[in-house]
Amino acid sequence: MAFRDLLGKDFLYFDGAMGTMLQAAGLQAGELPEIWNIQHPEKVQAVHGAYLAAGAQIIKTNTFGANSLKLTDTGVSVAEVFQGAVKNIRSAIVQEKSQGTIPCDREIFVALDMGPTGKLLQPFGDLAFAQAMEIYKEEVQAGVKAGADIILIETMSDSYEAKAAILAAKENSQLPIVCTFTFDLSGKLLNGADVETAFSLAAALGVDAVGFNCGLGPEQIVKLLPRGVDSVDLPIVVNPNAGLPVVKEGKTVFAVGPEEYGKLMSEVAAEGAALLGGCCGTTPEHIKALCENLKGHKPIGKTTKAETQISGYGSSVDFVHMPVIIGERINPTGKPRLKEALKAENMDYVCNLALEQLEKGASALDVNVGVPGVNEPALLTKAVLALQAITSVPLQIDTSDYIAMEQALRIYNGRPLLNSVNGKEEVLEKVLPLAKKYGAALVGLCLDDKGIPESAEERLAIAWKIIHRAKVFGIKEQDIFIDPLAMTISTGGQNAVVALDVVKSLHAKGIKTIMGVSNISFGLPARDQVNSTFLAMAMEQGLSAAILNPKSEAMLNAYYAYGALSNKDLGCKAYLEHFAGVKQEIKPQGPEGEYSLYEAIVKGLTGHSHKAVEKLLSGGKKPLDIINEDMIPALNMVGEAFEKKTLFLPQLLMSADAAKAGFDVIKQKFGPGKENGDPIVLATVKGDVHDIGKNIVKVLWENYGYKVIDLGKDVPPEKIVAATLENKAKLVGLSALMTTTVTSMEETIKQLRKAVDCKIVVGGAVLTEDYAKVIGADAYAASAVASVNYANKLFKK
Repeated sequence: MAFRDLLGKDFLYFDGAMGTMLQAAGLQAGELPEIWNIQHPEKVQAVHGAYLAAGAQIIKTNTFGANSLKLTDTGVSVAEVFQGAVKNIRSAIVQEKSQGTIPCDREIFVALDMGPTGKLLQPFGDLAFAQAMEIYKEEVQAGVKAGADIILIETMSDSYEAKAAILAAKENSQLPIVCTFTFDLSGKLLNGADVETAFSLAAALGVDAVGFNCGLGPEQIVKLLPRGVDSVDLPIVVNPNAGLPVVKEGKTVFAVGPEEYGKLMSEVAAEGAALLGGCCGTTPEHIKALCENLKGHKPIGKTTKAETQISGYGSSVDFVHMPVIIGERINPTGKPRLKEALKAENMDYVCNLALEQLEKGASALDVNVGVPGVNEPALLTKAVLALQAITSVPLQIDTSDYIAMEQALRIYNGRPLLNSVNGKEEVLEKVLPLAKKYGAALVGLCLDDKGIPESAEERLAIAWKIIHRAKVFGIKEQDIFIDPLAMTISTGGQNAVVALDVVKSLHAKGIKTIMGVSNISFGLPARDQVNSTFLAMAMEQGLSAAILNPKSEAMLNAYYAYGALSNKDLGCKAYLEHFAGVKQEIKPQGPEGEYSLYEAIVKGLTGHSHKAVEKLLSGGKKPLDIINEDMIPALNMVGEAFEKKTLFLPQLLMSADAAKAGFDVIKQKFGPGKENGDPIVLATVKGDVHDIGKNIVKVLWENYGYKVIDLGKDVPPEKIVAATLENKAKLVGLSALMTTTVTSMEETIKQLRKAVDCKIVVGGAVLTEDYAKVIGADAYAASAVASVNYANKLFKK
C-alpha cells in the first residue's frame, strides 16, 4: 500500500538514531556522518539492516546534515550523498529480505531526511528565506532522483525554516511530507512558537503528518502530545530521544533502556501518536521493544476537529471564545499621513501604527499598502517583514494585487489571514490556489461581477459559492471567513440589518464571519457611538472577527463589556484588565509616536533607538551615562523576560539590534567602544557546523560592551588556544549542537587548561549542566542570556 493509504490506520515505525550508532562503528569526532554513505557504505547499511530487523518500516536516509552549507569544502556534492544514502537503504532491504530477517511483504519506506541548515533566518539571522528554500530544493531534487519514498523534515526548532523546507518539498516533488519539531520542556521552539502554532502552520502548508523528535525523551514528550493532537487533524509522529542525556565515565549516554522505552512509547501511543520511532540514543533494541509492545494494537482515532488558527512566528489566535480584534489602521484609505509614509517606504511609521494597536488590545493586524504609484509587491513584502521583526502576532494580508499577494504569502512567517477573495470568477481562480499553497485562512467578500447585492439572500448565495469553490481547491470551510460587507446606514437604513442577517445565518451553519465595523457609520456624526453599538449587535449574532480601530475607546468598551455580559470572558478577566488598567503599557511619547531609548530597545525599534541616542547626546547626556542608564537596563529587562519565557528569541535579537543601532551612534561620534572592551574568544568546536547559538551569544556579548573574537564554526582546539593566548582572553565560549562533536569540546577544554588560565563557558542543545562539569567547563549556559550573565559576573559588570 502507498504511504498515505496507511497513515492513521496502522502504527508505522520509524528507525532510531544514526549518529550514535555510527560512533559505535568507528565514526570519529569531527567526521561528517553523511560522508560515510560514500566512504563506508557497508557500515551505514549495517545500521539500516539492524533497524529493519528490529521492525522499522520507515528508514531515514543518513542525510540529516547533508546540505550545501555543511558539505562545502568536502569534495562531495549533495547529489552524491543522497544517491549513496538511498542506495544504502535499498541494499539493506534486499539483504534483510534475502536473509529472511524481515517478511518479503512488509511495507518499507525510504524517508529522505532533511535537517536544519544550522543557520538562523532573516531578519533575526543572516540566511535569507529564498536562500533557505534553494538549499532545501537541492536536497529534495537529489532525494527524488535517488528514489526516496517520502520526505522527512525533522528536528526543526524554527517554524520559518520548516516553512522553507515544506515549500521546497511541495514545489519540487509529489512525495508525502512528514515534519517534526524539537521543543523545549515548556513546549516552545527556539523562535518562541508553541506546539499549537508550529503544528497548525505545518498542517496548513499541507504536510501529511506532523510531530515531535529529538530534544526530549518519551516522558517529556507525552506531556506535550495532547496539545499537538488537539491542534491538527493529521497523524502525529513521536520520535524521542532515549531519555535525557547524562554523563557516565566521561561519555554522553541516554538513560532510558530498550525495555523501559518500549513501555513509555506505549503510553505515547495511547495519547494519540500514530507514527513512532526514535532519535538520539535509541538503538535497534529500542525500536524492537517499541514494536513488540504495540503488536496487535491500532492507533486511536481522533474524535474532535481541530480549531482554525492564524499565527505569526511565535503566537497563534483561535476563534473559539471572544471575537478577534484585527487592527485596521495600517490601511491608507482616508489616511494621508500613512499614504505619504508608504510612498517614502517609512517602515518606522508603519511599525508605530502596529505597536499602538497592539498596546490597545488588537490580536491581529490588517496590512494594506495599496497606494497609487508604488511598487505594491515590493512594498507589501517590505511591510510584512518589518512588522514581523517587531511583533509575533498574526497579520491579515490585505491586497487585490495577485503578485503582491503571493510574494507576501511566500515570505510570511506563520499562518496569515488573507484578505481577500470574492465571487468574481477571475478572483476565485487566482486567489484560491494561493491560499491553498501557502496555507492561509481566507476572507471571502460578498460581492461578484454585479457588485454588492442589496439583500442578505443574494450575499449568502455568493458566500456559499466561495465556500464550495474553495473546497475544490482543498480549502476547508472552517478556514474561510465571510465578510458580508457592511455598508453605511447613511445611504440605506437597511444596510446594518442586511449585514447582521448574513452573520446570523452563517453563524448558525458554523461558518466564520468577519467585518470592517466602522464602514457602517461613514457620513455620520458621532461615529464611535454607531460603530460601538453595531459591533455589540454583530457579536451577539456570532461575529468571529472584527476589523476596527483599537484606539477607539467606545469600540473597546463595547467589546469588553459584551465579553463580560455574554460570559465569553470567563471571570471577567479581560474586562477587569481593560477597565482597571491592570495591563502595563510602554506608550510612545509625542505627536510622532516617539519612543525613549529604553522603550525603543525593549520594543526592538532600531530607527527609534538611533534617534533617541542622537537626542540624548544633543541634550548633553554623556555616552557612558546613556549606556549605563538607558541601554544596559533595557537589555537587562529583555534578558530577564527571556529567561522567564515571557519574551522569545526573535524579540531578544531585535532588541539587541536596536541597542546596536544606539551604540553605533555613540561610536560614530566618540570613536570605538566595544573594541576596547574585555576580550572573549567564541567558537563552535571542531566538526560542528551549526552556529545559530554562537551567533546569538556574540550579538549579546557585543551589546554589553565586550570585544568578541569570533572564530566561527568547525574550529580546531589549537586555533582556539592560540586566539585565547593572543588576545589574553579571560573567558572562552564554546558551542556544540551535535552529540558527535561533544568530544571535540572536551578535547578543546583539555588543551585550554594546559596552555592558559581562563574561564570556559559552554552551551548547545546536547549539553547539560552536569555534562559541562564532567568535561571540565567552568559554567554551562542554557541560553544566550545565561552566557551574558556569566560574563557580567566574571568581569564584575
